[in-house]
Amino acid sequence: MTENGVTSRRAALVAGLAFVAAPVLAPASALAEITRGPVTNLPLPRFVSMKTSEGNVRRGPSTTHRIDWVFKRRDMPLQVTAEYEHWRKVQDYEGVGGWMHYALLSGVRTVLTQTDMMPVLNRPDPDARAVATFEIGVIARLGECTADWCEVSAGGYNGWAKKSNLWGVAPDEIRD
Repeated sequence: MTENGVTSRRAALVAGLAFVAAPVLAPASALAEITRGPVTNLPLPRFVSMKTSEGNVRRGPSTTHRIDWVFKRRDMPLQVTAEYEHWRKVQDYEGVGGWMHYALLSGVRTVLTQTDMMPVLNRPDPDARAVATFEIGVIARLGECTADWCEVSAGGYNGWAKKSNLWGVAPDEIRD
């Protein structure tokens, strides 16, 4: 049973930690456990990408549930918000989604450009030279990210873009 994505076992664990260590805050590792997927033990929410060029998005986590959507863009970034057995609840940049079989998803990170004619720079600096401009809706491979910038590559071009112009990376995410 889950309530707001937290299993009752985990809720009991957190409640127990709060009772035992009342005067002391729970360590960050205990809080991080709450946001881990019950199947993969990976963080929730997290970003993934479509492994295939077409994937059914169902109303529930089984093939008996109705297909609500069909995503049709290979490498499209998606956000996983829940897990159940071999199924992942996902949503796209518009918040549209449902349940997809895990075999249709990849851990390869991609982002979607959200600014038309977004400059891609040769280094993470607003005064740097532009190596390309990406139209809105371009899917790019995600590389390193700093606090404000991410390295992206698409169409043979590689450079840095403002993180705020991308969907598929958390605002506070740092990647090496």
